[in-house]
Amino acid sequence: MLPTTGVWDMCICVDCRWVDCCQTYHAVEKQHGVAHLTSTPKFEPKDPLIHISVMDFEDGGSGVEWDVRSCSSFLEDKGRWLRLRPGQNLPR
Repeated sequence: MLPTTGVWDMCICVDCRWVDCCQTYHAVEKQHGVAHLTSTPKFEPKDPLIHISVMDFEDGGSGVEWDVRSCSSFLEDKGRWLRLRPGQNLPR
């Protein structure tokens, strides 16, 4: 199921009920080098689609951006990530 927010340029996981226990989001966190919401994710989502973008930076470097764009297990819980990480900026 797709999110109802209509946002396509970011990871849908930030508004998903399962974000703090999802194995796919855990892999996305690892790729981004950020702290995990959990060290032992137990939820295995169905059919996640990860969009991977390679970016060139002005300084000559490059980076990779991972975003989950669709997932059959998506269950909207608007603002869940923000509630789990109060005071922190939403990941990009």
